Amino acid sequence: MASKTATKDIITLRGSAAIVSEFFGYAANSILYNRGLYPEESFVRVKKYGLPMLLTQDEGVKTFISNLTAQLSEWLEAGKLQRVVLVIMSKSNNEVLERWNFRIETDGEVVEQGVSREKSDKEIMREIQAIMRQIASSITYLPCLDEPCVFDVLAYTDKDLAVPFTWMESDPKLIANPQMVKLHSFDTKIHKVDTLVSYKNDDDDDE
Repeated sequence: MASKTATKDIITLRGSAAIVSEFFGYAANSILYNRGLYPEESFVRVKKYGLPMLLTQDEGVKTFISNLTAQLSEWLEAGKLQRVVLVIMSKSNNEVLERWNFRIETDGEVVEQGVSREKSDKEIMREIQAIMRQIASSITYLPCLDEPCVFDVLAYTDKDLAVPFTWMESDPKLIANPQMVKLHSFDTKIHKVDTLVSYKNDDDDDE
């Protein structure tokens, strides 16, 4: 009688950092597309995570996201990254309208001792798929952004980390009394990423 065995893949610290930083790149593209920050025609469709994904062709944004993911990968590999927040703001007055918050938990033993972990690549992909689907359906649970908007990315790191010259210290760009929606999480067994989007509560304007 044939038996079915579940395969596990070896996950190293560098491999996990690559998975998570690449996820941030695709997630940022998906947020920018689905929240309408850039024209629909400036994105191209590719397949990733078993899903149709959209990538910006705007050279400035492409460079920004490429530099971002490279830096995040470095911090992830060092075990120094705690949180990444993509902030959407009004272009006219910089009012913060949305915060896409990705909180990261790192397995300290892996960073300190260089051990590896085991988890199926397919299982990780399924977990990422669930987040990407929630981002793609964000128009169903987030208020319409009916004004021109810009975005920024905040990285929360360990206090002892030197800030690269291409980054600068920032205020947390918080939203007063926000509404929040918790999204799915994914876990490489080395880095766990919890996702939450908070947004400006339009009801406050009516009071």
